[in-house]
Amino acid sequence: MAWIDQLIREGEKRVGEIEVVFAEGTSVSADLKRRNISIASRSDDCGLAIRVISKGKIGSSTTNDPRHWEQCLNAAVSSARLATAQPWDGLPKPSEGLAATDTSCNDPAISLEPDAARALLASLLDGSSEHPADVTSGSATLSMSTMTLANSQGLQAESRHTGVSVSLEAIAGQSTGSEFAQSCFMDIDPYAVGERAAFFAARSTGGKDIATGSYDVILSPIAYAELLGAAFVPALSGRNVHARRSRLADRLGEQVMDSRFSLYDDPHREKGLGSTLRDGEGVPARRIDFVENGILKSFAYDLRTAYRYGKTTTGSAVRGGASSGTAIGHHNLVLDGPRDDITQEPAIYVHSVIGAHTANPMNGDFSVEMANAFRMGGGTFSEPVRSAMLAANVFDMHTGIVGISQEVRQIGPLVLPSIRLCGLRVIGK
Repeated sequence: MAWIDQLIREGEKRVGEIEVVFAEGTSVSADLKRRNISIASRSDDCGLAIRVISKGKIGSSTTNDPRHWEQCLNAAVSSARLATAQPWDGLPKPSEGLAATDTSCNDPAISLEPDAARALLASLLDGSSEHPADVTSGSATLSMSTMTLANSQGLQAESRHTGVSVSLEAIAGQSTGSEFAQSCFMDIDPYAVGERAAFFAARSTGGKDIATGSYDVILSPIAYAELLGAAFVPALSGRNVHARRSRLADRLGEQVMDSRFSLYDDPHREKGLGSTLRDGEGVPARRIDFVENGILKSFAYDLRTAYRYGKTTTGSAVRGGASSGTAIGHHNLVLDGPRDDITQEPAIYVHSVIGAHTANPMNGDFSVEMANAFRMGGGTFSEPVRSAMLAANVFDMHTGIVGISQEVRQIGPLVLPSIRLCGLRVIGK
């Protein structure tokens, strides 16, 4: 875009380096209230983010109106003047052999038409009819966006992203159930989502009390993702490590997980929600082995944190959009290892948890309410478990994983199986 080139030229007159990110997107969504479409809408949005670096001083500014880029540039330059200088070794240059346009997460088959959203809702409702439960709410969204990244080092790149997501909530008596699915491609199964939400609502009725004690527990990918994201994932951030806000800070080279399992970020995973050629700063994305055969091998860094602490960026800068700036994150974080049927021996199955955000991010302790929990054995659910709490430690439980399921599920940037754990404390009656 000509105006982005002009913006960069103007910025170069005033600062040492400048980075420009412009994103624009369109989405079509429809919502259910009970079994009726309550609202359908189309929205268009855009955002501009400018980051400038002047003698190690970093300033930034954003706007939702790119026509006002001059004012946005002025604000970024002004914020740099007030910043404290830090070590800085430059924005990334163009990478030879890397395509300028990234279509890793782009599906031309996705159509932003109201009829497409309505068809997804209809399939959700059809699936929910498989069980005696009432639909309380649901949604379907289709989206398409483009993000352009350019900087004064000559880097110019574009990424195109599509998305489709559905969700449904159901109730049977006093019991509720919910499910969702999301993808960058038109490959989700809304019928299965509706069926699963109604199943959990209907099957959770008539729950029985459970005695307080130690139990084998199976965490679904959803429950596991909630706990993993609350403490373990933040502990892998280089920024948290050097700020002494990570329990893993001094444990490089040590065993932090059962030796059969590994945890890695795969930005090139086929159809991954976070698949990409470059990170949010334009650095070529690559696989990062955080935990290999149970041994902690690496932390995640973006440019700013890497330069500050004398490290090398791992291409781990992520953006939620142009106006959100960058943060240290991951693209497709995968738990991998030997897989098995972990549902044959008796255990407590937990579909989701309530209160994962209250987990202590420093030491990993948590106490959460189990939602849609069941006694399980022989590969099937038996009686539902009435309200009970699960108390453990996020870090310690990774050394106690005794098995992971054959099936995996992508939940945002996490690609996870169900996991089986021994001797977790369940607080019941």
